[in-house]
Amino acid sequence: MASSLLSRTLLGHRLIRFSSSLPQNPLIFSNLFNKREFRVQAESYHTTYKASGQHSRLMASAAIETRSNFSTQSLSTNDPVVSVDWLHANLREPDLKVLDASWYMPDEQRNPIQEYQQVAHIPGALFFDVDGISDRTTKLPHMLPSEEGFAVAVSALGIHNKDGLVVYDGKGIFSAARVWWMFRVFGHDRVWVLDGGLPRWRSSGYDVESSASSDAILKASAASEAIEKVYRGQTAGPLTFQTKFQPHLVWTLDQVRRNIEEKTHQHIDARSKPRFDGAAPEPRKGIRSGHVPGSKCIPFPQMLDASQTLLPAEELKKRFNEEGISLERPVLTSCGTGVTACILALGLHRLGKTDVPVYDGSWTEWGAESDTPVDTSS
Repeated sequence: MASSLLSRTLLGHRLIRFSSSLPQNPLIFSNLFNKREFRVQAESYHTTYKASGQHSRLMASAAIETRSNFSTQSLSTNDPVVSVDWLHANLREPDLKVLDASWYMPDEQRNPIQEYQQVAHIPGALFFDVDGISDRTTKLPHMLPSEEGFAVAVSALGIHNKDGLVVYDGKGIFSAARVWWMFRVFGHDRVWVLDGGLPRWRSSGYDVESSASSDAILKASAASEAIEKVYRGQTAGPLTFQTKFQPHLVWTLDQVRRNIEEKTHQHIDARSKPRFDGAAPEPRKGIRSGHVPGSKCIPFPQMLDASQTLLPAEELKKRFNEEGISLERPVLTSCGTGVTACILALGLHRLGKTDVPVYDGSWTEWGAESDTPVDTSS
């Protein structure tokens, strides 16, 4: 809660000037097929590729060709991630928005909004506050907000239903998967996670901004204020984003409880094996150790390679097969607070399972209740 308050304070009172790294002299090219203009930042090509002469012109030409074929309407949603190279080539498209959805565990002592403002973010990215854009009626962390709450918050960020969204975080693939899932829960399918996140972007040599524009900070602050108004029963608007709730993608405690007996879904827990087994204490006070009876453990890092990018489909299949998970049957995912469960859902999406529900309250809710059954592994 203190972190969330600090974030809102920073959002409301720190107006940072535009980054000096923004290119000043963009070259403008026209697409003859649809009469739209595409901007190629000559400065970023020089900085990134350090190319010269004919090679530089060839690199810029290839980038323009890639960008001229861009359309979030035609980009496939079958694969839930896009590469840093793809994003770099299409970064300045008007119907594409990039969201920094960085969030960290309390014991990491990292402040995501501070890092967005003062350390590094992808040029033009908006900040999506995972803790702030959440249900204000519960003490459980970053629970899914109401439809109205989500709609007013993302509208305040300037997001429209027509937009394609690329979400990233500061760890590789971590909290970005949660925001990918949130948009899908509210009916927006044109959303992708940046494979490898900000670390992959930076290691590829692409430019970052180390200060945030006042407009970006104001939008993030407005999103937090808008959702607070909704939960106080006040009017917030105008709306540029309409939700279409997909209830099959989010599960409640009661549904998980029924599934113990009915076994309609295979339940996978994304927490570490020691926490799942009950051998390690939970990071939050007052939470019992162990797991939901009948669930299986596939720690979320098993979805990723060493560079924190999503594994190829065949490798993902091996991970699930090794734990006895049948891809022919329904699957439910959970974790500690509903964040890393979404990484499992991301991996399953790559394998064609696009209807995987996430237990939103996850172990923080289940383990805190006095009447929920808990198993441990000896």
